[in-house]
Amino acid sequence: MADAQTRNEMLVAARHRGPGPAKYMLPGTVGYKAHDCTRKMSPAYSLGMRHSSLRFASVSSPGPQYVVKQGMTRNGPSGSPAFTLHGRINTTSSFQTPAPGAYSPEKVPPMREKRPAAYSFGSRTNYRSTNSTPAPNAYTLPSLLGSRIALKSSSAAYSLSARNKISTSNEQTPGPGAYRVSDTQVFKRKYPAYSMSGRNFMPQDTVVLPGPGQYTPEKVYMTKKTAPRFSFGIKHSDFISPLITNADMS
Repeated sequence: MADAQTRNEMLVAARHRGPGPAKYMLPGTVGYKAHDCTRKMSPAYSLGMRHSSLRFASVSSPGPQYVVKQGMTRNGPSGSPAFTLHGRINTTSSFQTPAPGAYSPEKVPPMREKRPAAYSFGSRTNYRSTNSTPAPNAYTLPSLLGSRIALKSSSAAYSLSARNKISTSNEQTPGPGAYRVSDTQVFKRKYPAYSMSGRNFMPQDTVVLPGPGQYTPEKVYMTKKTAPRFSFGIKHSDFISPLITNADMS
């Protein structure tokens, strides 16, 4: 019963409407970087750098040594306009546009919704062949347990001797558990012992009578004056279309 209550509710496709308008991150219209391309952007001016005073100390501009091309006027080149032809654009015949059925929008999760993290495994790190230093577990150090250590002081070590065999018959005496303990009620006062008798059943009627839960007093029609009683209506689903008759269409 507890698993049925904690189970997630199944959503129909019409109920999943996606995120609201507040979850979309539209580009801003202020500033130069990341400006909305669909909005008009005013010109942005910046301040130039201050030139050094040493730049104007000596004149480094060339003299009147310019060669003016023939046919050049103050308004530009003089003559009829000349046009050139561009090269032909290569058409890619191998590209095939996918049909609408090739897309799977149902596999794309809704934007700005919570989704579990997706991790991937990285590549294995290459071991360095020049690193020949052994690891700490490659060394075999002598054990420090026992009494045969030359450079370490050890505690006293004791051993257990063998079990002695029983040689004489005097040592084969019985233990305390070998004696039988007599009941104290044999040689002392015995208390009365009671037993439980069988269970007696009272005579009952064979007719099956109804219990208190079988009665429905709320269904009894009251003949007296009572206060008004109201009930809650039914909550209709958002996905049920309204009833439209022919009179509504006319």
